[in-house]
Amino acid sequence: QVQLVESGGGLVQAGGSLRLSCVASGRTFKRYGMGWFRQAPGKEREYVASISWDGGIAYYANSVKGRFTISRDNAKSTVYLQMTSLKPEDTAVYLCAADRILGVPTSTSEYDYWGQGTQVTVSS
Repeated sequence: QVQLVESGGGLVQAGGSLRLSCVASGRTFKRYGMGWFRQAPGKEREYVASISWDGGIAYYANSVKGRFTISRDNAKSTVYLQMTSLKPEDTAVYLCAADRILGVPTSTSEYDYWGQGTQVTVSS
């Protein structure tokens, strides 16, 4: 079993930046593909970014490409999401997820473990 705990959310003005962190329990973190998703009120969970077990491959949703960067530190069992040039439409609960099978999945159904999320609110 893996537990994921997100942090770093908050209230920020449009154009600002935030860095989210997700710390994983367990010794097998370095084997997992990791992803970030977000969910706004009344909307479906949306893919944001994902990264391979070694950090060598990263994918992004078109809506965040060029503004967000996903990274990981396997020694700290942590995955990060650096968010810049934030927009009001980025407002959502951001969740991290872990995939037990080596890969870089982009759909919610491919992930095995989920965190509780951290709220990001971008004011205009």
